[in-house]
Amino acid sequence: MTAESHDAAHHGAAHHDAAHHDAAHHGTSTHGAVSNGLILPRYERPDGVHPPLNSPEYRSSQLRAPVQPLVPMPQWLTEVTGPLLGAERVTTADSDLTTRHPGEPLGERIIVTGRVLDSGGRPVPDTLVEIWQANSAGRYAHKVDDHPAPLDPNFDGAGRCLTGSDGRYRFVTIKPGAYPWQNHLNAWRPAHIHFSLFGRAFTQRLVTQMYFPGDPLFAQDPIFNSVPDPKARERMIARFDLDLTEPDWALGFEWDIVLRGASATVFETQEDA
Repeated sequence: MTAESHDAAHHGAAHHDAAHHDAAHHGTSTHGAVSNGLILPRYERPDGVHPPLNSPEYRSSQLRAPVQPLVPMPQWLTEVTGPLLGAERVTTADSDLTTRHPGEPLGERIIVTGRVLDSGGRPVPDTLVEIWQANSAGRYAHKVDDHPAPLDPNFDGAGRCLTGSDGRYRFVTIKPGAYPWQNHLNAWRPAHIHFSLFGRAFTQRLVTQMYFPGDPLFAQDPIFNSVPDPKARERMIARFDLDLTEPDWALGFEWDIVLRGASATVFETQEDA
């Protein structure tokens, strides 16, 4: 497993529509672009919250981080209005990663749920939420993952759903295992699930990672610790919830995703526009 294999998205990303799903630009609207009479506001990102493009402890970021100043690419009407996914393409079965194969996957079954919220705590409905993760042994079902751990023929590690009118998403999956990634001597990534959120169009995308409480690997993980604000790192950790836990079947974890403001979730982008 290399750093590029499954964690390259750490410094990638895109943008949500500033008028509706803009998680990439947190804060107060300072100015906007005008397209055919439609004002598309932009937002200043707070300093010291999101991971920098070049995090020296995260070695591969030094190879792909830009060395020249970023060029702002404002979103115009074309980017905000399409292309669209279409709600009919997402089915209920897409959100259950444990039932799409002939047998049951190995590992600890879990429920991961939460709400997508704006800076005012209002739910954001109809947002496409996608996840991908390693299996319970810490291996991805991907050809570039050569970690010597077993693959699970009954687990592919990817799912998706649309948020409801209350902004809630819900997945049934298997708790992922830790895995080595060769960033430094005896480097292991904490158990995590990758999250992707789409706005109104494919150009409006945000990527982040969710972690599990009490993981002993937090202290030595340069990706987790590339987020400079300790409080922001805490917002990347899900909360165990016994009320969400289903007896004799699955543990429940709650993790809300906040798009803007003081309680915003950390996203994997550092661009200004």
